[in-house]
Amino acid sequence: MVAFGGGHGLAASLSALRRVTDEVTAIVTVADNGGSSGRLRSEFGALPPGDLRMALAALAGDDDWGRLWADVTQHRFGGDGSLAGHPVGNLVITALADRLGDPVRALDFVADLLHAAGRVLPLAPEPLEIVADVVGLVPGDPGAPVEVRGQVAVATTPGRVVAVRIEPPEPAACSEAVQAVMEADWVVLGPGSWFTSVIPHLLVPEMAKAVTGTRAKRAVAMNLTPQPGETDGFSPETHLEVLAAHAPDLELDVVLADEAAVRGGEAQLREAVAGFGAELVLAPLACDDGSPRHDPQRLAAVYRDIFGTMGGDTAWR
Repeated sequence: MVAFGGGHGLAASLSALRRVTDEVTAIVTVADNGGSSGRLRSEFGALPPGDLRMALAALAGDDDWGRLWADVTQHRFGGDGSLAGHPVGNLVITALADRLGDPVRALDFVADLLHAAGRVLPLAPEPLEIVADVVGLVPGDPGAPVEVRGQVAVATTPGRVVAVRIEPPEPAACSEAVQAVMEADWVVLGPGSWFTSVIPHLLVPEMAKAVTGTRAKRAVAMNLTPQPGETDGFSPETHLEVLAAHAPDLELDVVLADEAAVRGGEAQLREAVAGFGAELVLAPLACDDGSPRHDPQRLAAVYRDIFGTMGGDTAWR
């Protein structure tokens, strides 16, 4: 099982998938330029570690040792000093990568420390920058595109994102990540920030080729709500339309969506799903507390049904 994404969306996906199989590989975007990750990236030229750390914590062992080290890696220093705002895990990942000269080995060491139920890999061996074309930022000319650079700026723009690209434009993909995709039974895109955590994977040529060429079945997990500043006002089918625009060769087997999130627009979503040659699966997926978060147990139950119904070589629990 390979899961693509970044941030809280990928963490939710991993929390569900680990309930289905121990053979999980997370492939994480490396374009974050804010907060602790941005500081470490700028100071050391390191891969931004924040989303990598969150993925590792989501896969941490369900024992006293794993839970303790997951808490430690997530612990963020307070105060006003030079360490303020840095999570411990970000520093450990960066230090290991610097010491070993290999970010993949560094992540594997941290995974071992956490007794992780799977592996976490970067999308690329070098940091990426997200560049977006955004409309609605020019007073008097709402259709004029403006270039917005950097993940944080793109994710929080008050305009409407119409397209994204990455720089460098044709970066190498992490070779271990490409191999994981080619050997997978399933690959899962989303949920997550659409333009900054989901689509970027398909903009790295080697990874796009792997995703479209793998023997694995392909699934997309839709977000519960549009993301303010990035996909504000997007309908569920609009998410799929922009995905198709950025990855025209992508075919899917399943699109998974929360039934309440698409109520009233199911027909339009089914039409968009059919354009990928996929099956739409609707189920209650949200947490009961009203927050726009996927419930890991509900998501796991639906994944278990999908994977069992549609086949695959993995022995499901």
